[in-house]
Amino acid sequence: MRKLVKTGGLLLFFVCITAALSAQKFGYVNSAAILAEMPEVKQADANLEALQKQLQKKGQGMVETLQKDYTAVRQKVDAGELSPLQQQQESDRLEKAQAEIAKFEQEMSEQIQAKRQELLQPIYDKVNQAIKDVAEENGFQLIFDQGVLLYAEESQDVSKLVRAKLGM
Repeated sequence: MRKLVKTGGLLLFFVCITAALSAQKFGYVNSAAILAEMPEVKQADANLEALQKQLQKKGQGMVETLQKDYTAVRQKVDAGELSPLQQQQESDRLEKAQAEIAKFEQEMSEQIQAKRQELLQPIYDKVNQAIKDVAEENGFQLIFDQGVLLYAEESQDVSKLVRAKLGM
């Protein structure tokens, strides 16, 4: 009798879990495709590219100046116009300029990354809010990004709903 009660209890437990799991609604979205279609992302990319070109132009100018200075110093050394002390001072000056270029390159990378974050974060937030709204309006407990799914039924793709929520 006791085994029958335990078996019946376990059976009831599994039935309840199965019912709860089957009641859950899952969906997926291709957020990368949605982001690629958004005009805001295209504008942000254009702004980032313009900033990068501007900074690269400045960096290239610094490199060209260093190359000219190096050539001028090399010519003076070859002509015997600089004393050993002057040669050391010029060498130190050129090394300092080279260090400044390296520092500028690092700062340029950091500046571009910060600008990327500044421009794209509001867009990511907008897409995430649209996904959340679609989930709440359509009763989804979970929405996955398509990039990490191994298999999904086409009917569970909520990308169209998210696009509609974003006005695309």
